[in-house]
Amino acid sequence: MIIYLIRHGESTSDIDNLYGGSYDDHLTENGKAQTQKLAGKLADSGIQIIFSSPFIRAKETSDILKDVFNCDVNLVEGIRERNSCGFLTGTSKEKARAEYPELVNKLKDYLFTIKGGEKYEDFTNRIYNAFNEITSSKYGKIAIVSHGGPIRCLFRSVLNFGELSDDLGDCAIIELEKNDLNFKIVNIDGAVLA
Repeated sequence: MIIYLIRHGESTSDIDNLYGGSYDDHLTENGKAQTQKLAGKLADSGIQIIFSSPFIRAKETSDILKDVFNCDVNLVEGIRERNSCGFLTGTSKEKARAEYPELVNKLKDYLFTIKGGEKYEDFTNRIYNAFNEITSSKYGKIAIVSHGGPIRCLFRSVLNFGELSDDLGDCAIIELEKNDLNFKIVNIDGAVLA
């Protein structure tokens, strides 16, 4: 099986510099253009189905891609972004730094969760279960459209590939190959292993 892990295109919370997570926002015009460019890169990939996070920014990315691949999109709740920010979700990072500097500093540690957010252990279990189910499907070539948090968690805590750098780009593509129960990295575009 060939798996294309894809981060959604630029979203409004990216340009508004908001804490994301479960904050549901749309692609920007630039994000739509990024996705069209991504579709061109993958036009000959033979992707048979797209598994997408249910958040709007991922669904909009998937909808653009499905028209190029002429395939279906399955929404998978388990690959949605993590809410580690609790009550800060949707708040501008500048405002949060001014009002809650200690909490903002603690958020640099991916294991930290603000009250009301999803604990990292629960998040990892959710990503693990969703990824196992998706990669047990009958398809030979699939795309998974998700977010920075799930992709990093998958690399770090599920596949044990290590850390991805902070520069995980909009519409980054990571191509994986699955043989039996083993996964290997084939290609990375828009992301860097730290």
